[in-house]
Amino acid sequence: MPTGTASPEAGLTRERLADHTVIAISGELDIASTPSLRERLHVALRDVGAYVIIDLSGVTFCDASGLAMLVGARRRTQPNGAPVILTGPRRQPAKLLEVTGLLHAFTVRSSIPGARTADPGPRSAAA
Repeated sequence: MPTGTASPEAGLTRERLADHTVIAISGELDIASTPSLRERLHVALRDVGAYVIIDLSGVTFCDASGLAMLVGARRRTQPNGAPVILTGPRRQPAKLLEVTGLLHAFTVRSSIPGARTADPGPRSAAA
């Protein structure tokens, strides 16, 4: 069920399934778009199930504020033990995750189907 857009540059949709939640983020995750998107992401992270998939395949650009939003999402799910799996990051967001070392803090898969069949990793490891 779509929840609108945070700005012309970013959007978010949420789908709650039987045992997990898929949150798709699209557009540019930058200092202009992430504040309002972060609020909507926090709402989307309520009642998520056993794990959360955040689909980044629609993200065209990500800066430090976008990374901080993803780390914040991971921290919000930790008290409930729900791991966050990132899927489909394009070249620039994937490179940013790699150079910052955050690639190792998340489970990253190339696709949503791959994330559904993967071990999501530790359920409460700190970033």
